[in-house]
Amino acid sequence: MAQHLLLLSPAEGAKILAVYAFPGKSHYMMHTALIRELIEHGHQVTMIAAFSLEQHHLGSNYTEILIEPVYDFWHDVKLNFGAQHLFELTRMTNYDFLQMLEIIGLKTTEHALRQPRVRDLINAKETKGVFDLLLAEQFYQEAFLALAQVYQIPVVTTSTLGYENHMSQMMGLITPWSFVPHGFMPFTDRMSFWERVKNSYASLYEDLDRLLNYFPKMDALTEQHFGPVLDGKVPKVRHMERQISAMLLNSHAPLTTARPTVDTMIPVGGMHIYPPKTLPPDMQSFLDGATDGVIFFSLGSNVQSKDMPEDMLHLFLDVFASLKQQRVLWKFEDKRLGQLPENVMIRKWFPQADILAHKNVRVFITHGGLFGTQEGVHYAVPMLGIPFYCDQHLNMNKAVLGGYAISLHFQSITKDILTQSLLQLLHNVTYKENVQRVSRIFRDRPVEARKNAVYWIEYVIRHQGAAHMRSAGLDLNWVQFYLLDVIAFVVSIVLVSLFGLWLVIRHFKGADKKQNKFKKQ
Repeated sequence: MAQHLLLLSPAEGAKILAVYAFPGKSHYMMHTALIRELIEHGHQVTMIAAFSLEQHHLGSNYTEILIEPVYDFWHDVKLNFGAQHLFELTRMTNYDFLQMLEIIGLKTTEHALRQPRVRDLINAKETKGVFDLLLAEQFYQEAFLALAQVYQIPVVTTSTLGYENHMSQMMGLITPWSFVPHGFMPFTDRMSFWERVKNSYASLYEDLDRLLNYFPKMDALTEQHFGPVLDGKVPKVRHMERQISAMLLNSHAPLTTARPTVDTMIPVGGMHIYPPKTLPPDMQSFLDGATDGVIFFSLGSNVQSKDMPEDMLHLFLDVFASLKQQRVLWKFEDKRLGQLPENVMIRKWFPQADILAHKNVRVFITHGGLFGTQEGVHYAVPMLGIPFYCDQHLNMNKAVLGGYAISLHFQSITKDILTQSLLQLLHNVTYKENVQRVSRIFRDRPVEARKNAVYWIEYVIRHQGAAHMRSAGLDLNWVQFYLLDVIAFVVSIVLVSLFGLWLVIRHFKGADKKQNKFKKQ
């Protein structure tokens, strides 16, 4: 026991620098849960944050460097892609989504790096022993990895999107495009020939785009802000990524497809889900009185119902009014709806997970975001998905394949389609049975998600980066990594052997001809 405590002691009360600079509200569901858990375990956390966590009363072990003002990255999206509102994102291609993320990643990173208190952190005179670990989000914010170079500390990253194909190069493994769908493609792991062609193209396109287009821009940004303090010796982004000690993934079976992985990629999906809290009295009463079931409708923090086109607003209201036996909770961000059907309650905000935990909730209408999908599965609520962009299509396709969801294209929704879809989810028991089965798998883990995340963070600190877990594939060039040199060698041997055999055959044929000619003479 004494020896065990000795091994664990170096991680106790560690000083952790966390950089969660991307201003995506949903992302902070994972970040907040992780930071709270680290502080409860006695660690000191200094956090560069786009949104304040002070309301969570984290105590004296938490120091916040707030990025102000909050960067409005959706303004850049609308400006660059000609969208009036986010409901139009369904018309964008997957390649548009990739460019969108790169643009907002560069813009939000630059905005954060220009903050005076962030500059002070970068240019600190004293760096030795100030921090023990860098926590950083794995979401187009790679310049912040240079803080690990400044303070000479290991890095653990968190991926709010879960697995992404480009993580192969970061973690030293091969992701087969034949059955691992690209995160933005609307495929499952059961792809047809043409789907595999499209999936391979999308995956290769992203790899080359990151290498030739995105990385040079992020390298330039990193050099600009970290060059002086690192005496111009700023590693390339792709090299810093390969020094990541571990990655916490917002993913867990069976909500992701089975795929190759390495020990340093740790699934902790559902980390943000806590035991349900008591609901406000009006919501509790509304839910308790819905003996025939409740439909909960929320499109998340980015796509807001108030921006929905007028004709679609009336369509949804008409359908909800026709379902007189069910009640509807609708996250709606203003009061312009006027007179509502008696069975509909709207609020600007709902405690989503706590509502999904209520026994009377029968259907969850969702945009298919990963956090909401995890909550729906955790509490075994069948889903009606209306995906808009990026991984939402993949999440809902997985749910449809699992038999616990119906997915609709926003622009194709009619009254009949919406009504029939809701009736199926309400009355076809197969959907409920399937989501209950998936929920049991999702919650069946040896260690609770937050505890698992903290264990691996402390593990990296205890073992000073845990270099023994690092894949040796990261030290190979791409020719060696994909065995192209070995393949070329084997092909050469085969070709040389065939050529030699051809020469031998030719020689004997020539000898036979000479012998036959001699016999004739």
